[in-house]
Amino acid sequence: MSTFASDASRVERHPPGLFLLFFVEMWERFSFYGMRALLVFYLIKGFMKASDDRAYAIYGAYGALVYATPYLGGLLADRLLGARLAVIWGAILMAAGHLLMTIEQEWALFGALALLICGNGFFKPNISTMVGALYSPASPKRDAGFTIFYMGINLGAALAPLVCGYIGETYGWHYGFGLATLGMLAGLVTFVAGASLARILIVLASLGLVALMIWGTHDNVVQLLISIPIALALLAAGAVSFVQLGRGSLPHHVGAAPNSLGSSLGRYAMVIVGTLVAVPIFALLVARNEYAVIVLNVAGLLAFGSIIAWTIRSPKIERDRLIVILVLCFFSMLFWAFFEQAGSSVNNFTDRNVDRVVGSRLVEPGERYENVAITQEFLGIEVNGRTWALVDIENAVTVRSRAALRLRPGDEPFNAEEADGDVDAVARGGADPGFISFDATAEHARLGLGVGGNELRASIFQAANPIFILIFGLPFSLLWGWLGVRGRDPSAPVKFALGLFQLGLGFIAFWYGAIAADENGMVAMGWLLLGYLLQTTGELCLSPVGLSLVTRLAPARIVSTIMGAWFLATAFSHLLAAAIAKLTGVGEGGEEGVIPPPIETVGVYGQVFGGVGIAAIVASIVMLAIAVPLRRMMHTDLLGKE
Repeated sequence: MSTFASDASRVERHPPGLFLLFFVEMWERFSFYGMRALLVFYLIKGFMKASDDRAYAIYGAYGALVYATPYLGGLLADRLLGARLAVIWGAILMAAGHLLMTIEQEWALFGALALLICGNGFFKPNISTMVGALYSPASPKRDAGFTIFYMGINLGAALAPLVCGYIGETYGWHYGFGLATLGMLAGLVTFVAGASLARILIVLASLGLVALMIWGTHDNVVQLLISIPIALALLAAGAVSFVQLGRGSLPHHVGAAPNSLGSSLGRYAMVIVGTLVAVPIFALLVARNEYAVIVLNVAGLLAFGSIIAWTIRSPKIERDRLIVILVLCFFSMLFWAFFEQAGSSVNNFTDRNVDRVVGSRLVEPGERYENVAITQEFLGIEVNGRTWALVDIENAVTVRSRAALRLRPGDEPFNAEEADGDVDAVARGGADPGFISFDATAEHARLGLGVGGNELRASIFQAANPIFILIFGLPFSLLWGWLGVRGRDPSAPVKFALGLFQLGLGFIAFWYGAIAADENGMVAMGWLLLGYLLQTTGELCLSPVGLSLVTRLAPARIVSTIMGAWFLATAFSHLLAAAIAKLTGVGEGGEEGVIPPPIETVGVYGQVFGGVGIAAIVASIVMLAIAVPLRRMMHTDLLGKE
């Protein structure tokens, strides 16, 4: 929100098309991160009942391919479609993918992920290209324009878990994915509509999403309080965009298709046919992730092999700069491999081992509780030979952390003979839940059964990182500017070292939370939030530097190739992230699978997160040790003089 306020005095000087692209990108990120917040949970708890390892492998292959396809999407836009049509085609594919996710079948799941991979490849690189095309290369407003656009990305990423994640976990997976579909369609319609209609759509869609946030969380005071500031930021952004689009919209020449190749119909047919061929291939690569590893390894060998060969043949200054890019590319890959645990292992850690209930008290031994609903939504209490979980006791009793009641087969703190209702019907997927009544014991209190309070869904913690970026993004930008004016702005390698060090501290916070867990293996929420905060400040040190450095140091004749290799390294980071996440795998998967109780899993997560933290800190020390020679090899004193 602070970014919008700080830019209020100069916002009218930016092209009005920026604010259209702001909202289109915001809705795309809303849909993308809404699905991301739910994906691992859906794979493990949904119809697939996947093991942790299987879920992490699918998530890793999907993430890797999402970052590999923008290179191809950029090439097709440059040579055939133009950025504008590429964005439209990408949005259509992603909307179809999100919609297909609502069907609980394996073919639909992998087809949906393939559509999202293809759609992101067309959408992601080209909407950023269009933002750049709004400004002349020498425009002093260019960086500020990208900052505003970056805030749109993070606003959408913050909204997604609060809405799609919460609704999906609370009311059903298909509702969460359905909202992601609507978000993508809102972005598409806003993009293709004229300025007048786009203004109305922006306001109506913003008001509708805010109303949904309030309605969906009206019975959860804590989540409502978290949602209100983000809702106000959305309304402020909508108001600013409504005013600015009154001055015009996106110029027709921005993102226009090239006129050098054949007829328009021929170009479009080529792209459509190519996409139809690519979708089943990507679906196979995600379903059989070992194939994705092979494909990406081959691509990596070809891409980086050619760059290394080019480096060897280059003159000294070019060679030095290319070496710097390759070194930073490696450390960037490490950073994102660790950082991307957020969507996989850290997400499951949050669900299983973090106490996410605020304001409850433990049950009193001897109290009588009636009509306790039981459901299969979460693995938990053993009743009539099946595993269930407590959900609610007449809207008054909550589980302080549902994970605290996940027990091994054979544990039965409740008397199965007291169960009412057709429990077997629930096991078969029946709509009516069974119920159970019981007298609370000291064991129930020890396990964490509480009265009152509000449980925060695990998926909404995916909003922590973008919310922190919205809060700290502008202060960091001002800090670098302030240091730059005084000649003290750290070099890119030093910023990389700072980013890795803070990322490592974030994982150390997760580790310490795990070793300080209570007797049930439950971790205080504050350690999770501290870890996310440190990871975010690390991201703000490293992330803005990489792409800027590539465009400054890479030889002009191969800058696109180098940029593609940079994104390919990010794709590799997702494969590495999946391998790291598998070290935390504790779920067996399958219909009869049971997640071990938190006291047995907290040590697994703590050990892995501690190891990741140490690895990141060691990497930061190495990066700092070579920062001075790398800075010399950048030859920054010659930039602009060649």
